[in-house]
Amino acid sequence: MAHKLVIKRSKKAGLAPGTLVHVGQHSDAEVKLQVMDYNAHQLQEYEISNPADCTPLLTSDTLSWINVNGSHQVPVIESLGSLLQLHPLVMEDILNTDQRPKLEAYDGYLYIVVKMLQFSEASQEIHTEQLSLILSDRLLVSIQERPGDVFAGIRDRLRSGRRQRLLHADYLAYALIDAVVDHYFVLLEKLSDEIEALEDQLVKQPTPETLTRIHHFKREMLLLRKAVWPLRELLSRLMRDDNPLIREETRLYLRDVYDHTIHILDTIETLRELLVSMLDLYLSSVSNRMNDVMKTLTLIATLFMPLTFIAGVYGMNFTFMPELDYPWSYPIVLAFMCLVAIGLILYFRRRHWL
Repeated sequence: MAHKLVIKRSKKAGLAPGTLVHVGQHSDAEVKLQVMDYNAHQLQEYEISNPADCTPLLTSDTLSWINVNGSHQVPVIESLGSLLQLHPLVMEDILNTDQRPKLEAYDGYLYIVVKMLQFSEASQEIHTEQLSLILSDRLLVSIQERPGDVFAGIRDRLRSGRRQRLLHADYLAYALIDAVVDHYFVLLEKLSDEIEALEDQLVKQPTPETLTRIHHFKREMLLLRKAVWPLRELLSRLMRDDNPLIREETRLYLRDVYDHTIHILDTIETLRELLVSMLDLYLSSVSNRMNDVMKTLTLIATLFMPLTFIAGVYGMNFTFMPELDYPWSYPIVLAFMCLVAIGLILYFRRRHWL
């Protein structure tokens, strides 16, 4: 069953702004908070389940990255928001997983939304996950819908070397966004392989299943475009807005991510145009096959039309008919009918109808 492009928000209808209601995929899993607290000389890594345990990090001289695995439990998000003094609208957006990528500036922190995308080869579908980032001077909080992400390389760099631990929280936020965008290229490569295989099938032997898959991938590309297109505006604002939380040296790296995003959007548009042309090719192929069938049936009907006429004439039950008393009349008529058929076939070939 295809996933929905729009998540239902009917349970939020009529509620006051800032009302905390989870909108998204339900889960019974416990929400875990992974903490990486570090400076140039040391790194501490641990896991907690109560946001209140993060209180010492707010006054620490170290830089802290808190990764929240799960946004489905309202009390946890509410407790974390109270600890960080987040605006109620920010907590509402964190719980509403149908947000478009965006950037909002508040007093003392930035709220960033991006989409993590995974391609399932089993179902041939793109799975979307909302990633919310809360960036302050020495703290970065990342909130994702479920465990599992694309940040393994960033964690390894923090564990193994000091270079990234010398940089600020804005660079860590850039690194997370860059990891998400880089994974879009992996997704596009898989989609491109599937679409190319579908194109080969379309050229060789199109079937109704081919049409179904074309429509399926058109839907997936629409979902992908919806997730990536607003990211361009988000990165543009991060580069150009005069916000003290984004340092000048980090803006250079953000420019590189912006270029990657433009490249991704160009690839998405190319694949979408290819799918549209494949749909036209499928319809043309079906139409040509139907024309060939109708052409064959028409030629057969035309071939047997004079033969049917001759047989009909000589099949009439009249007493006085010419040639009835001739002993060779029957084979002569049969031979004449064969000559008529052969003559029609030669005429058709001469006109290139066969």
